[in-house]
Amino acid sequence: MVCLLAAMCLIVGVVTVAVMHHSQIVQLDAQLTTASHRATAFDVQVGSDNVPLTAAPGVAADTVLARVVGGRTTDAGLLAGANGAHRDLSAPQMAVLRRLPLGHPVTRNLPGLGDYRMIATRPPDGDVLITALPLAPLHAASQRLVAVDSGVSLATLLLTGLLGALIIRKTLRPLDRIAATARTVAELPLHRGEVTLPVRVPEIDVDSRTEVGQVGAALNRMLGHVADALTARQASETRLRRFSAEASHELRTPLAAIRGYAELTHRVDDVPSDVAHAMRRIESETERMTVLVEDLLRLARLEPDRPQTYEPVDLSWLVIDAVSDARVAGPDHDWRLDLPEEPVTVTGDEANLYQAVANLLTNSRLHTPPGTTVTTSLTVSADQATLSVVDDGPGIPADLLPHVFDRFTRADTRRRRVGGTSGLGLAIVKAFVEAHGGNVAVNSHVGRTEFTVRLPIRPGVRQAPPQASS
Repeated sequence: MVCLLAAMCLIVGVVTVAVMHHSQIVQLDAQLTTASHRATAFDVQVGSDNVPLTAAPGVAADTVLARVVGGRTTDAGLLAGANGAHRDLSAPQMAVLRRLPLGHPVTRNLPGLGDYRMIATRPPDGDVLITALPLAPLHAASQRLVAVDSGVSLATLLLTGLLGALIIRKTLRPLDRIAATARTVAELPLHRGEVTLPVRVPEIDVDSRTEVGQVGAALNRMLGHVADALTARQASETRLRRFSAEASHELRTPLAAIRGYAELTHRVDDVPSDVAHAMRRIESETERMTVLVEDLLRLARLEPDRPQTYEPVDLSWLVIDAVSDARVAGPDHDWRLDLPEEPVTVTGDEANLYQAVANLLTNSRLHTPPGTTVTTSLTVSADQATLSVVDDGPGIPADLLPHVFDRFTRADTRRRRVGGTSGLGLAIVKAFVEAHGGNVAVNSHVGRTEFTVRLPIRPGVRQAPPQASS
């Protein structure tokens, strides 16, 4: 607005000065014609009897009068100052006068005197009479007009900028409140769990008669649709979680029965070989299905809105126990530990944290070949503990890497499975870690795969003091 107004002020100023200058030139030309007629009448009356033309009555100050006879300038003078003293013109000045066209006013510069408006006329006696009036008063008036116009324009721009900023800020204040509502919604955890969306644009900012009000009303309608969608999603997830929990719970009993009956065949000596093979397969698949059912039950029971009971957990001893169990389960791998000297204590559920660490180690054991080195390290900072599980196996395929924490995600042949997996191990890790307010990430390429778990150290829980080794 200020730039546009400045351009308009400039245009108005230029046009005003140009029009005023033209008007003054027209007025000056009229004065010049009158002065020329007066000088001609005086010249006819007194002739050239040693009476200068500047002695003509009514000649204004700083008027230049001259006569050109036969191409030679004579009787050229200036009525200088307010006292009307006659002053002869210099040779360069008279040279300018000799080159004037006849009959119409022109603007010329007289050296040492400035710009003049001049007219050359030829009276009946044949001599050329020249009359010139100064342009200095016109220039001074134009400069005063430019100064006044510039001052008024500058004051107008400043006043417009201040008032415009105040008016626009007041006008856009509802839009600021709408933006604040949008920012509040953007900060809500809408991606999981039971979500309530009570935030709405205030009624004062949803006036349909204004553009800002229409935006506020549209945002409220959108938030209403989003809230309905989130409610429907939560209801669907709740039904699915309840179904998974109930189905998993109901399947545990028949699976245990099938496994028990399959184990009874081991006590019979004369079972045909094909029947024995079939029973072993039944037992193997029953064990695999039992693992799947148990994993589903764990995920179903980990409800985001379910109250959790957290206690101080010695994460160092938990990692030691998990690595020891992994060493027993995978003796063909090289298991290494890198722990700080002082124990690391976090607040959480010990069983769930142990399950998360065990799942990471099981993932490294099942998807890497024998001889792979798996290093588990633990570091601690002022506000979080960081657990890393690194192996030097073949790595995770690039197309699979973004989905490793999704449910029922299994690696391809580049990370071979030894025995069956449910595809839920890393999903359980992610669920347990996020339930503790932490996060888990993976970075993988050929020869190095690193899972990193970051857990916050809750306020009020101090690090356990180092204990003397026995």
